[in-house]
Amino acid sequence: MTTRIETVVLDMAGTTVLDKGLVTGAFTRAWQREQGAERFDEAMRHVIDTMGMSKIEVFRGLVSEDEAQALNVAFEAAVAELVAEGVVEPIPGAEDVIRGFQAEGRRVALTTGFSRETADLVLRALGWEHLPDLTITPAEAGRGRPAPDMPLMALIRTGASSVAALAVIGDTESDVLSGRNAGAGVVAAVMTGGHASREALEAAGPTRVLASVVELPALLAELGV
Repeated sequence: MTTRIETVVLDMAGTTVLDKGLVTGAFTRAWQREQGAERFDEAMRHVIDTMGMSKIEVFRGLVSEDEAQALNVAFEAAVAELVAEGVVEPIPGAEDVIRGFQAEGRRVALTTGFSRETADLVLRALGWEHLPDLTITPAEAGRGRPAPDMPLMALIRTGASSVAALAVIGDTESDVLSGRNAGAGVVAAVMTGGHASREALEAAGPTRVLASVVELPALLAELGV
């Protein structure tokens, strides 16, 4: 017997929000302001390799705690600058997918590696403040990806009946691993992030790799969930 998906957990940047260099562009500005040119290429590779994870945890993997905190503040300021410059747009069709799930009685949660302040800034830029049923950041859940905390918090807060009733979708390996670690009934990867290859996403073990989130309703219909 299949379990109907009751809660859909969608990543933001790269999955529902078009990432036109928002993360890498903000990191470039932040690193140059805080660290200069030294180790930039190494640091950028680390940021790309850990895409989808909590940003403060990513920065802690590069520099000392004090430097990581300063880098995080600079990163959030750079995100605000880029949002003001108009780099934030929705993935085509993403809003319709979210509204379609809600019309079917499913709850939709957006998760992110951003801080609450940065997440809200992006949501306001899109006019999405009231679109999802809830949004969750790593600090609110306890741990960021690939830990299962954010999907499980979404399950609890939406009142889903079981982990089998949970679908988790993202554009990075850490998104997929977070969904698998949570025991989600469906874990899908999407190719719209641009930082992970299909091979890398498939190696993380998703239910399916999709071209974009717009293919998700058809996948759930195909699976009968």
